[in-house]
Amino acid sequence: MQDDRWLSVDEIAAYLGIKRDTVYKWIERKQMPAHKVGRLWKFRKEEVDRWVRNGGASEG
Repeated sequence: MQDDRWLSVDEIAAYLGIKRDTVYKWIERKQMPAHKVGRLWKFRKEEVDRWVRNGGASEG
């Protein structure tokens, strides 16, 4: 089940069509759902999808 894996910062940035800098800003400022695995941030696609649908990535 390929969809069930954890995505990296680069992968989630590419998936959302944003820069990796924006990913880090959104973790910090917009409570983007991210999980620290060692020193790396990892993401679940379905959590990020839900967050975006609920307005998490909107301006303001």
